[in-house]
Amino acid sequence: QVQLVESGGGLVQAGGSLRLSCAASGGTFSRYAMGWFHQAPGKEREFVAGISWSGGSTYYADSVKGRFTISRDNAKNTVYLQMNRLKPEDTAVYYCAAEAHGSSAFYNLYEYDYWGQGTQVSVSS
Repeated sequence: QVQLVESGGGLVQAGGSLRLSCAASGGTFSRYAMGWFHQAPGKEREFVAGISWSGGSTYYADSVKGRFTISRDNAKNTVYLQMNRLKPEDTAVYYCAAEAHGSSAFYNLYEYDYWGQGTQVSVSS
């Protein structure tokens, strides 16, 4: 069984920063590509950022390029999302996900095999 647990969400003023963490257990974390998605009320879940199993390739939604950074520490079985210069439109529940079958389509939520429970990020103006 693979379990993913997000943490680090909260309320922050526009322009501020948060760092989200996703701790994995029950699987071989170093072999999984990892991604972050977010979902606002009434909206579809959307891709935010992805990282290959080696950490050598990263991918970002256009809306967060230059502001967010995804990284991973395989020794700690953890993936991070550093969120800088936050905007009110970033407000959403953020989910981490693991892709275990070798897909390169990191933007597609249907390629991911395991999901965390989500953590709320709220950005005030």
